[in-house]
Amino acid sequence: MCEKKDQPMKRKFFKISKYALLLLLLIVLITVFYPRTYNVPHFKTRISTQYWSLPTGSKIGYTLIAGKGNKKQFPIIYLHGGPGGHISDRDIQNLTPLSDSGYNIYLYDQTGSGASGRLKDIENYTVNRHIEDLKEIIKNIDAEKVILIGQSWGAILAALFSAENPNKIEKIIFTSPGPIYPVSKKTLTTEIPDSIHLRNPFFTNAAGNKKANNIRTKAMKYFATKFGMRLATNKEADEFETYLDYELNKSTTPGPDAGSGYYAGIMTYNSLLKVQDPRPGLMQLTFPVLILKGECDNQKWGFTYEYKELFQNSELAVIPGAGHFISVEKPELYLKVIQQFLNK
Repeated sequence: MCEKKDQPMKRKFFKISKYALLLLLLIVLITVFYPRTYNVPHFKTRISTQYWSLPTGSKIGYTLIAGKGNKKQFPIIYLHGGPGGHISDRDIQNLTPLSDSGYNIYLYDQTGSGASGRLKDIENYTVNRHIEDLKEIIKNIDAEKVILIGQSWGAILAALFSAENPNKIEKIIFTSPGPIYPVSKKTLTTEIPDSIHLRNPFFTNAAGNKKANNIRTKAMKYFATKFGMRLATNKEADEFETYLDYELNKSTTPGPDAGSGYYAGIMTYNSLLKVQDPRPGLMQLTFPVLILKGECDNQKWGFTYEYKELFQNSELAVIPGAGHFISVEKPELYLKVIQQFLNK
């Protein structure tokens, strides 16, 4: 008798459970696939922007700061951070004084970010694509050699480019460089010498990522890196990247700065994990190198010091009171150290 009475209750329980699971599945699907919006500024192309249409297929937006007086033989090309970052008004403002010494200065948005075009196939955002774009840019400006200033990821790109194209480099300035890939385990545990005084940054990338990311953005990254699929539009993805950048950089930037490219960032980084080791080539290079590191930089000391070890003709300067964005926090000292290096 008891079993017969329990059967309707069991059927009712399973029925409720089935609908609950369906409702949960629906909520998950909506959370993952329903587009989101972010209350961030929209990117605006500045009046000074010009364009290159490269043989690689990339449409690159750039700003030229023309050198004054007697022009220097080798122009400066600035490589922004990221990957997926962009040129900001601050970058232009901070580097403009170098034009007083006669340097033509080119600041360009790497493909997939800022004023540059977005690629149809997101799997084409690779380290090699950025290297080939830079090679074509140097051809476009008709320069025998160039001086590269690479910030963070831009430093990684500068190193990888120089390993393949050493004859195109006059000097390199690495500012707050990210690690050379494949990352050496030794650099993760390199001890900081007593003569170098470093402090922990106020905020970490981990904290910023945790606050900004959600189940949809995690799904966006998974679909892109695993299947080469764009789950969100470029507009939504780039707006999220603006929000994420603000959370990652809030210790040094006054507010959201629109222009970063989400898919350019995650796909380029994905390809960076598969690059061939450039160290044998880097150890052969003899051109002058300057390495700048803020005392509160969030990059490990070993990452920075490896540049000093690999490049034969290099010097290192630690900037007091600065974090990852030296040009933002200590613009005058940033410029002074670079000018001294260029004048040598």
